[in-house]
Parts: sequence; structure tokens; C-alpha cells
Amino acid sequence: MPSVEIIAIGSELLLGLVQDTNSHWLSKQIAGLGGELRRVAIVGDVPEAIGAELRGALQRRPDLLITSGGLGPTADDLTLSAVAQALELPLELDPRALEVVRSRYAALHRQGYLADPHLSEARRKMAYFPRGGEPIHNPVGTAPACLLRVESSTLICLPGVPGELKGIWTESLQPILREIFGAGAYLEVTLRVDCPDESLLAPLLTPLVERHPDVYIKSRAKVFAERMQLQITLSARGGERSQVQSRIESALGEVRRALEAARLRAELEEG
Repeated sequence: MPSVEIIAIGSELLLGLVQDTNSHWLSKQIAGLGGELRRVAIVGDVPEAIGAELRGALQRRPDLLITSGGLGPTADDLTLSAVAQALELPLELDPRALEVVRSRYAALHRQGYLADPHLSEARRKMAYFPRGGEPIHNPVGTAPACLLRVESSTLICLPGVPGELKGIWTESLQPILREIFGAGAYLEVTLRVDCPDESLLAPLLTPLVERHPDVYIKSRAKVFAERMQLQITLSARGGERSQVQSRIESALGEVRRALEAARLRAELEEG
């Protein structure tokens, strides 16, 4: 199962000015591909902080390390320079990245969004990559993503603008993602349970969690009314969909039998 870590970069995230919706969206995509997201970190636009987090992540050797944010033309967009510094690589003007930036500004000019398509120093800044970095086309915005192989890990630096990040992930990155994740599968089912107290579920679910270590079983409050309604989610990931389905069905059967024995009514909500 491919392991993944995310580093969300941006002082605006730490100040509470912007919510980190990118990591939440990426977590769903990674789970759907059968990957295991092990860690999410948020750091400000400080090269030393970015570098420390990056080096720490690479020491854990995830199959995929994703950064989001800090690829734009402004002075506080420092991600790629921080990556180069952390990995002791020169930061260079990449001709391929420069052509990506040039073509995007030309296209925006033709579409009437920009009066001037020429590349200023601020725009050229987005084409400076750590040596060995591969530019990835941005179908929405102007800053290309950067792919870099670091020993056994693949590092992908994505823009922080959600639309751009999603566009690159769902379009340009698909060949790379297939290479990393293969034909991985993720399945999830949810039960709604009429139960007055979540603590009543704990003794029922704890032994099931121990018997099904490959299935994530989690309960949480769903509705508070005259009777509390709880939600039990079972999820699993793996290489083959049939194997994942079998693990889910086995655990789900035991959960239903335990609830029936406890005379708690359960209803399958989604699959």
C-alpha cells in the first residue's frame, strides 16, 4: 500500500485566514486510490520551516510526498527555493517550465483575460526549479507543478489555489498516480445506529477492531435529538477491489451481528 504525506504551505493557513481544504480533498483522493495517508503538516512561508518539514518527511521515506502552496509569482511564494535549499540542489531557470509559463500567459492573453502576455521577472520566477525537477502542466492557472524523484520517494509540489491543485491532480498527474498507486481500491460503508450513548458501542466494537486490523472501524455522533443517532463507518483499502470488498463484508457482518445481539437497530446508509 503506497504511503503518502502532505505538507500544506502558507502563513495564511497558520493565521486562520484561509482554511486548508486542499489536504482534506487530497486525503479523499489518496484513499480512493488505495494509498495510506500517514501525516499532514502545515507550515508557514518560512524556508527553514519548509526545509525542516521536508527533510523530516523524506527520512520516513513515503512513496509520495505532496506539498501544496507557494509556487506563485509573489515574494512569499518560496516553496521551490526552500526545496532546493533543503535538498542541496541548485535552483535554476528550467527551459521546459519557462515554456509552460509562457504558453499559459499567451493563452490567457488570447482569451482576453490579460492585457500583457510578456514574462516579467515575477512571472519568470515560477519557472525556477530545483535541478532535476520536472514541470507538470497546470491546466487552470499559470504556475506549473514540480515533480522530483528523491531516492525512493516521489515529491510533487502543487499550487495552493484549490482549482489549480485539483486540475493538475485530475488531469496532468494521472500517469504518475497510476505509476505510484497502480490499481488500488478503497471502499467505505456507513451504518446509522439508534443508540442513546456512544459509550455503549465501545465494548461491542473494540473486539471487532482487534479481529479486523485491515478495516478501519469508527463510530461518531451523527444526530442529536430525543434519541442520539450514531454513525459507524467501516473503510478499507488495498491492491485488489475484490479483496477489499471481502474484508469490508466480513467486518460488516460481525458489526451487524454484534448490534443485533445488543438489540440496537442499524440501517445501512451508503456503500
